[in-house]
Amino acid sequence: MDRCDTLIRNVQILDGSGGESQEGSVAVTGERIQTVGRAAQLPAERVIDGRGKILCPGFIDSHAHDDLYAIRSPEMLPKLSQGVTTVIVGNCGISAAPVSLKAGLPDPMNLLGEASAFQYSTFADYVAALNSARPAVNVAALVGHTALRNGSMDRTGRAATSHEIAAMRAQLCEALDHGALGLSTGLAYGAANSASTGEVLALAEPLRKAAGIYATHLRTESDGVIEALQEAFHIGRSCGTPVVVSHLKCAGIDNWGRSEDLLKSLESHPDHSVGWDCYPYAASSTILDLRQVDERIAITITWSNPHPEMAGQSLAHIAKSWRTTQLHAARQLQPAGAIYHSISEEDVRTILRHPGTMIGSDGLPNDRFPHPQLWGAFPRVLGHYSREQKLFSLGEAVRKITSLPARRFGLTDRGWVREGYAADLVLFDPQTVRDTATFADPVKPALGIDAVWVNGALSYRTQASTGQRAGRFLPRQAK
Repeated sequence: MDRCDTLIRNVQILDGSGGESQEGSVAVTGERIQTVGRAAQLPAERVIDGRGKILCPGFIDSHAHDDLYAIRSPEMLPKLSQGVTTVIVGNCGISAAPVSLKAGLPDPMNLLGEASAFQYSTFADYVAALNSARPAVNVAALVGHTALRNGSMDRTGRAATSHEIAAMRAQLCEALDHGALGLSTGLAYGAANSASTGEVLALAEPLRKAAGIYATHLRTESDGVIEALQEAFHIGRSCGTPVVVSHLKCAGIDNWGRSEDLLKSLESHPDHSVGWDCYPYAASSTILDLRQVDERIAITITWSNPHPEMAGQSLAHIAKSWRTTQLHAARQLQPAGAIYHSISEEDVRTILRHPGTMIGSDGLPNDRFPHPQLWGAFPRVLGHYSREQKLFSLGEAVRKITSLPARRFGLTDRGWVREGYAADLVLFDPQTVRDTATFADPVKPALGIDAVWVNGALSYRTQASTGQRAGRFLPRQAK
């Protein structure tokens, strides 16, 4: 008689397609889903009654910065506790590998960790370290353009020479050979802003043969955002590679209301090879950038090297206590991180509602006072935006965080509840699931996540880690 390791029965199944739930059972054997819907009488080592609950694919964080955190803190509780079973790292041009820090730790590489944590001069070294750490969630990785520049250039405030581009290409090819998803850029940052479109084109050419992805934090997300999108489209077309636009937004008060224009531009791309992600908050988190200091918006300091005691304080409060301007205070705090409340809630809703929008947390686990997206992004989509705001159905919410990113990043055996697929699964209560992390109290796990399986292992149950760490590095797969 057939048996299984785990039987989850009497449950409402959202399979990742975006449709309505269907009652049934799911049987798991080893790391795979054995049967769906027909397994009610299958003998099992462990039986879980899911009556009143939803079972769906594990959530895929399409925009994460857990590159080093997955090694340093492999329990990955900020992600596991909200149902995330796979993270896509190496975004915004910054990655853990391949990295050689020739002149200290510059912005924005410091968002990932301390200088001593960057120990991987090759991508193969990073993969080996991940597998040795045994993180609790799966990790798929892009290679950061800024990371490559830091290892190949004496200074990054200029365009790269042909010799330097060749050196970067060699590192990118090594990474692609060892399973990297593709290349990411962070052209808005000072460490990459001097790179011309031609530099990125020359570097990204190997993506064509490798069927890799080009992911980009656009050159600007404010006044010139449409032109920045066109640059990304041009790079994708020229290199024959799909494009993923990171954390799509209209930044700055002067650009509020432009989300429809952004979406129309994305929709106009002829072959639908462009994707994008969005985080479900009207605030962003990154380095403290003097160009983004605007006294019309609230800015919270998340960390500061010279003034660590200011983490969690508003820039306005700090400036007042120092009897100076916010711009001058920001200069005194650098290097530092900040949360910028510079996005319109209506623009967030417009972008989230679009059927092409994936969800990415963009959480920064190294921040001393993180943005609440680190702990709450995915339950916020399910609870606040789907159940309460009715921005989309629950099935559509699940599709945005499962099958849509799985397809976009070529994770061919994940993102669906299907026989033979990897047993990355989440059991949650549709009536109570919600984020609890706030801007005032950001380190709090979500409610309503009952159980999380990663590669068949029960890894999170009743608001706590089980101690199982069954994640692994996921190499690029054929599409």
